[in-house]
Amino acid sequence: MNEQYDLRPDPDELLTSLKLEEERSKRGKLKIFFGMCAGVGKTYSMLKSAAVEAEKGVDIVVGYVETHGRKETEALLNGFEIISRKNVLYKETSLPEMDIDAIIQRKPNTVLVDELAHTNAPGSRHNKRFQDVLEILDNGIDVYTTLNVQHLESRADTVAQITGIVIRETLPDEIFEKADEVELIDITTKELLIRLTEGKVYAEERSREALLNFFREGNITALREMSLRIVADRVDKQLRDYMQLKRIRGPWKSGLHLMVVIGPNQQSAKLIRWAKNLSYTMSASLMALYVETPRPLNDPQNEQLTKNINLARQLGAEVVTTSDNDLVKAILTVASKENITHIVVGKPRTRNLLSLLQLGSFVQRLIKNSGNIDVYVLGSDLQSDISYKRYIAFPSYTSKPIQYFISALAVIIPSFLMFHLSHAIGYQVVSLVMMFIVSLLATVFGIGPILLAAFLSTAIWDYFFIPPHFTLHIEKPEDALTCIMFFVIALINGVLTTRVRRQQKLTKDREERTNALFQLTKELSLATNLDEVLSISKKRIKKHFDVEPIFILQDGQGKLQEYNAFTENEYSVASWSYRYCKNAGHFTDTLPSSKHTFYPLYGATLKTGVVAIELAARLKGDKELFWDTFITQISNAIEREFLNKIARRAQLLNESDKLYNTLFNSISHEFRIPVATIMGASDALMSQDYPQEIQKEFYGEINKASERLNRLIENLLNMSRLESGRITPRFEWCEVNDLANEVVKNLQKELEEYNVEVVISPDTPMVKLDFGLTEQVLYNLVYNATQHTPKGSTIRLKFFFDNDTLTILVMDRGEGFKYPDIAHIFDKFYRGTDAKPGGMGLGLSIVKGFIEAQGGTVSAENRTNGGARFVIKMPSPVPNINLE
Repeated sequence: MNEQYDLRPDPDELLTSLKLEEERSKRGKLKIFFGMCAGVGKTYSMLKSAAVEAEKGVDIVVGYVETHGRKETEALLNGFEIISRKNVLYKETSLPEMDIDAIIQRKPNTVLVDELAHTNAPGSRHNKRFQDVLEILDNGIDVYTTLNVQHLESRADTVAQITGIVIRETLPDEIFEKADEVELIDITTKELLIRLTEGKVYAEERSREALLNFFREGNITALREMSLRIVADRVDKQLRDYMQLKRIRGPWKSGLHLMVVIGPNQQSAKLIRWAKNLSYTMSASLMALYVETPRPLNDPQNEQLTKNINLARQLGAEVVTTSDNDLVKAILTVASKENITHIVVGKPRTRNLLSLLQLGSFVQRLIKNSGNIDVYVLGSDLQSDISYKRYIAFPSYTSKPIQYFISALAVIIPSFLMFHLSHAIGYQVVSLVMMFIVSLLATVFGIGPILLAAFLSTAIWDYFFIPPHFTLHIEKPEDALTCIMFFVIALINGVLTTRVRRQQKLTKDREERTNALFQLTKELSLATNLDEVLSISKKRIKKHFDVEPIFILQDGQGKLQEYNAFTENEYSVASWSYRYCKNAGHFTDTLPSSKHTFYPLYGATLKTGVVAIELAARLKGDKELFWDTFITQISNAIEREFLNKIARRAQLLNESDKLYNTLFNSISHEFRIPVATIMGASDALMSQDYPQEIQKEFYGEINKASERLNRLIENLLNMSRLESGRITPRFEWCEVNDLANEVVKNLQKELEEYNVEVVISPDTPMVKLDFGLTEQVLYNLVYNATQHTPKGSTIRLKFFFDNDTLTILVMDRGEGFKYPDIAHIFDKFYRGTDAKPGGMGLGLSIVKGFIEAQGGTVSAENRTNGGARFVIKMPSPVPNINLE
């Protein structure tokens, strides 16, 4: 009869799954249209899918869809009810966002929400759009949405490394993982580049820039591979979760998954290599399973187990450890949960007294209960002349001598006390008391002390208590049976208690290690820089392994940094470990003469360095597994910081390239026009005589071009002074009226066709500031107003003093600022989306630099009834003037 194993999930896990399933049934369903990048057709596919559902009678509305001006996508919106967007006021600018309340009140079956990772405008209910979507789902409304692979939090760093562009808008992977359905929208790299060239993704000018930066063929290919792998991994995980939730005993051979069972013996190395070859032949994934049993391992076994685990990892196998008394049950439980299709095991080489009590051999029981899982059994390669003791092993006794001594005293002392009471209570009662003592000892000690207690109890009870006294003769069968029961009870209780105690220790150790890894991961995730990562790592390694780690990181050029505390020989060992990503030094097979053991630090894409520790004894078995997991977490955290640094550097280089191109184009364009004007007018004057009126006109053009050229040069010089930090304000007491009059005077020609109003509060005192810098600031702001304000309109300068602060307002009645321009209006070389020809975009950045150099602030905003307003606030003490 086949043994039946309960392969269902843990009861707590099952209850949790059922609870989650119940909660999901009340929430809306989330479907994500997932792609490698912009332009693959996610929004288009979402609308097409929604149209099909709408034809079936499903109530679908559009919550927020961004077509980016694509005609094919806009055409698909026809026929859908569109929920009006809500305007969010931010710094007097109205920004459109999705209206969650209107959607929830409308209560459709499904709502379409584009760009799941979008960041909402400041002042919205939630910071991120995915939070809006979660609220909609909680109200029982299904959501169709779109997402690119670079917006996943876990992939943002990798994408930044690949493309050199830092992704600002991300969402937690948990949102993606918990989606009810993910549809991959995939097209070939060539097809996407064609779409981009044809202007189907961005406008023509932006498409050219995108092709040179983000949308390179290599970048797109890498992103495509990443998106395909993510979706494939999600499908495999969904299958496993479904089988566990529905309590389906696997495997479902939708894919091939091999599992090799390893142990602390040399045969496991052969199993691992054979399983690797088999998995390669079958194109299957490979997992190595080690089952930790209550039976302790000696030093040679620990060492061999470590070698086997390292070999499995070197061959690319996923190593999994579990603990259980029953090896067969543990193997089948893991195989069922992981949807394993093939199990590779070896023939057992040893037998012990306890295993002989089990029904059938290990291999027979495994095959009998494996169900649809194929089992491969590899034979032993032992020679026939190996001694029999290699096959026979006796149970290990690990009790200390003091435990035997205490066990003997626990029997002898009560026996001595009861000897004087035996006439009153009877020798049968004595046997029950002694049997109770043996049972009580079984809860504390191992098998050895318990058997000793049973033997002493039997001998003492027989010799001193059973008639005839002081003999070993037993007359009554029930007394003989009682003696036998001493040993039976001792053996059963001892074996069971030992197993429970060892299992408890294993569970406690695993819980402590799990908690240690959790705390390490939590602290590393909160670290904000590399120094914090290293500090946390050193503290945790010291706590859990009692060693002082030494981290040697790479220098950014692919070489280890120098470490003065190491000798030249030790540094060469560290370099070898870093170069080949293998352990080296003490307790290894490579350069073992070093007193340190070196472990490489490497992540998914980078080698970041090595960590050196000075061990008193070699890490073995589970201890080494624990260490490897520890180092993996630390390596990933260090790699994250390196990738962030690389991404920042790439961004800096990208910005530098943009700055260079902008500066070169601006200078060449802005200098060419006035220079060409001057050359043309002067050449005309020299070539022939013109009437005085025409000459005056040519002189005017030369003067105007010279002023423009002078203004450009002054801006460049001022920006150079700002960038070099050479501006030192010269504070002096000034009259505000003098400042305003000087600005209006210098711009008299430019202000001829405008109404200029200068409003100065009567109680404005003298202020302490740098007159020259402040005059240049107001000059730039007023001149800027003349370039963006209709002729005949009013330009106003307003000054007032309050709370030791001089406030200056420069206002006009032009078109004001576009929303995208406000955040960048003071950036160097930034020109607005509707900027007129001329200018380099330096004037406002110089304004900001001059004001901040004096300890003040400047901001820009739109006026309520149209126009722009610049607000300058500069600290100034109240003058202490004695009028006497």
